[in-house]
Amino acid sequence: MDEIKVMDNAYFLVSGEFTLLDGEGNKIETKQPAALCRCGLSTNQPFCNGDHKGKFESAVRA
Repeated sequence: MDEIKVMDNAYFLVSGEFTLLDGEGNKIETKQPAALCRCGLSTNQPFCNGDHKGKFESAVRA
C-alpha cells in the first residue's frame, strides 16, 4: 500500500511505489521506505538525517 506518514517531531515516511522529483523534474533516487525532511535542518536534503532531534516539534493530527 502506498503511504505517506507524518511522524511526530520528525520526517515524512513515504512507502510504496512513488517517484521523487526535484524542482526541475529530475528523478531523485530513493530507498524504500524514504524518510523525507520536513524541518529544513537536514544536510542531506530532501532526506532526513536526524538533525531535527531536539530542534523541531510538530505532532499533526487530522
